[in-house]
Amino acid sequence: MPIDLEIVSPEKLLLSQPVDMVVIPAAEGDMGVLVDHAPFVVLLRGGVVRLYQGDVVTDRLFVSGGFAEVTPQRVTLLADEAIPLAEVSRGEAERRLAAAQAAYDTAGKLDVPEEDAAIARIQSAQAMLEAAQAA
Repeated sequence: MPIDLEIVSPEKLLLSQPVDMVVIPAAEGDMGVLVDHAPFVVLLRGGVVRLYQGDVVTDRLFVSGGFAEVTPQRVTLLADEAIPLAEVSRGEAERRLAAAQAAYDTAGKLDVPEEDAAIARIQSAQAMLEAAQAA
C-alpha cells in the first residue's frame, strides 16, 4: 500500500504522488518512511530524497533543508529548495560552497545563531556537491 508524498517549496507544490517508500535526509540521518509510519516532525539537512516504487528508485531530488511531517498516510516535505538530481550542477554547488565558507569566515563567532546558519549553509552546499558528483 502506498503512502502519499508531497514536496512543497516556499513558491509552490513541487510534487504530489503516491510512493511505496520515500527516503529523506533527516538531520539525524537518512530515514525510510512507509505507510503506517508513526507520526513525527523532523528537520531536514541538505541531501537527496529518494522515491521508491517496489525496490526501484523512481526519482531523486536534492533538498537544501527544511522540515518533514510524517503521518501514517502522508509525508509532507517542506523544503527550502528542491531540485531534480539531474538538474543539480557541480558548478553551482561549488559556488554555493565558496559563498557559504566566506559567510562563515566573516560571521561573528560570538553570534551563535549567525555562526550556526553559516555552518548549515556549508553543510547543505557540501551535500549538493556530493549529489552533483553522484548524479
